[in-house]
Amino acid sequence: MFGNLGRTPRTLLVCERSSLLDEKNRLSQQVEQQHFNYKVSLLLPGCSSIPNSLEDVLKSFSSFYLLKNLPVHELLDKDFLESAVYQGSVYGLSHRTRLDEDNCIALLPNGRLCLSLDKDSFEILGVEGKPSRFNFRTKSRYVISVDLTDSRMAPGGRGHQRLLTGLKSRLQLKTDFLLAHHPGGGASLQALLSRCVWTEHRPEVSKRTLTQLSCPVLSPDQQSCDPHSFLEWLGAVDAHISCENSADSFLSSLVCPEPKTTLSEALSISVSGLLLPHHIHQLIQQIRCYLEQPGHQSWAALTVHGFTDSPVSWGGSEHGVLRGGENFYSLLIFRDHTYQLHLATGAHDTCPQ
Repeated sequence: MFGNLGRTPRTLLVCERSSLLDEKNRLSQQVEQQHFNYKVSLLLPGCSSIPNSLEDVLKSFSSFYLLKNLPVHELLDKDFLESAVYQGSVYGLSHRTRLDEDNCIALLPNGRLCLSLDKDSFEILGVEGKPSRFNFRTKSRYVISVDLTDSRMAPGGRGHQRLLTGLKSRLQLKTDFLLAHHPGGGASLQALLSRCVWTEHRPEVSKRTLTQLSCPVLSPDQQSCDPHSFLEWLGAVDAHISCENSADSFLSSLVCPEPKTTLSEALSISVSGLLLPHHIHQLIQQIRCYLEQPGHQSWAALTVHGFTDSPVSWGGSEHGVLRGGENFYSLLIFRDHTYQLHLATGAHDTCPQ
């Protein structure tokens, strides 16, 4: 019964080194591949307060909306499709639904609607789909993926009508739903918001000043330490966990990777909400400008956390929870514009590209 508790869940970790000055670097495309982000963590060594330039970027992050008990068929409404979905860059995700137990919904910026449904809901809906990749014994979960921009899904068409009828008359699926639009496209969402109960939210920013922080020696010209050890240390810093423990400590055996140094001060910043890839691009660009200024440390670390229970992870690939639900990437940027990128997901997900 308890045989699996002692096993450490496997993960996939893809590591890449390149330069932002290299025209062939793939960082922009990789940032775009992670559609749904709930938290961004930033570590700035040698810093005690948020630089004005970075604070301005954080304040510019767009608002997002929480729609309460949204009937999912509303996402197929003709006015909403024409004013928002067909224009591109709409992000929507069911809120506080568990991917291994509940029905989960995602609306991607390319107009694709993804429904991850339990077996009973799938059979009631009566729309074509396929078994989830994460059915290990029985077919208990199914995935429906529909391109709402396809001409066959145009309002009044057979495909659109079949899905609309299923969601209105048979399944009548409802969910709390997070919704955002880039760039600043709140007006284009009014067709949907006008028929819903909703609240508007701003991303929340928090910060901590750290002192006497043990830190790996990080260099742009070499992999300073094992990637897993580096990410473990970075996660411990973000989670307020000390790495000053001995290996036999009862509370924690986490230690800072060698070779290491001590930072007299550092700033840890976190932003949480429904954060779009556009925000991440802006933040990365401003970090580059910050590092170029004289007197600053030679590196900064950025970690972007995807929603654990999002039906999709990298690109449009199906995401699974199984044990962990890992779904994040970490970017180590140096003053000379070189970077080390770590992309991580659960062992049974599609390998990040």
